Amino acid sequence: MPDVPDKIPQPTTNPTNILGKQIRLADGRQLGYTEYGDPQGKPIFHSHGWVSSRLEFGHNHDIAKTLGARVISVDRPGVGLSDFQPGRRILDWPDDITQLADTLGIDRFAVSGWSFGGPYAAVCSYKISHRLTAVGLIAAIAPLNRPGAMQGMMRPGRLILGLGKKAPWILRPIAWRIGRMVRSSPQGFVEKMSASLPAADLEVYSRLGIGTGLAESVEEMFRTGNRGAYWDGVAFLRPWGFRVEDIRMKVSLWQGDADLSVPLQMGEYYASAIPDCAATFYANEGHLVFFSHAEEIIGALIL
Repeated sequence: MPDVPDKIPQPTTNPTNILGKQIRLADGRQLGYTEYGDPQGKPIFHSHGWVSSRLEFGHNHDIAKTLGARVISVDRPGVGLSDFQPGRRILDWPDDITQLADTLGIDRFAVSGWSFGGPYAAVCSYKISHRLTAVGLIAAIAPLNRPGAMQGMMRPGRLILGLGKKAPWILRPIAWRIGRMVRSSPQGFVEKMSASLPAADLEVYSRLGIGTGLAESVEEMFRTGNRGAYWDGVAFLRPWGFRVEDIRMKVSLWQGDADLSVPLQMGEYYASAIPDCAATFYANEGHLVFFSHAEEIIGALIL
């Protein structure tokens, strides 16, 4: 059984003042995570977006605590407190999650994934369904191996992913440049990105005041360099190792129809491809449904 070392402080800007932890996996890597919500609550393992980290769940901490959910938000390899894993695939992720669950003494649990974290929740539903109580895909990016896969996506996202599909190495200088901007000013980077958000997301961003938390989460992705961000893109663009059509358990999905980061058609694809998918589409809402509908989403995952 992997050991659980002493708690490791997160950046001092963390508004929830919650400490990060690590476990050592069977292959010697450290896996980092932070727990939010109710320590005695029903467990959910959360997979973060890109560019982001385990800290993205911080804003939803109080909601999870009120609902009685114990959310374990996990850094992917090379991100935050997690060691880099050369050549990793999306299909490898459930092995890390099961080792973490075993270390924490958790037998059955739910999984969730927002944005780029969506495929990581999906692969858990494919590979370790016997351990799962619920699965949540939240504005989840879908595979690109189909016609019109990026239709409706904002131009920067289409450009990066389109170039990355043809030449994955090009993601390396992109990750380097983003990392440089983030290290210079995390808050400035988030504010610059938020300026291009559609009106639906700008309203949520302003009303909920999530800028500081997002900046902290983005900064944490680059804690040990750019490799984690670079390989996160490579792993997504390479073959996933499974088909979502082969998922054999119920999956819940939440998607805004005004999302320009992960457009509506991606949610519709998941809803039609996964045999048992309960999809909720929000009219005139965008990518930040992860925050604006947190109570509904977390509540559904712990029923």
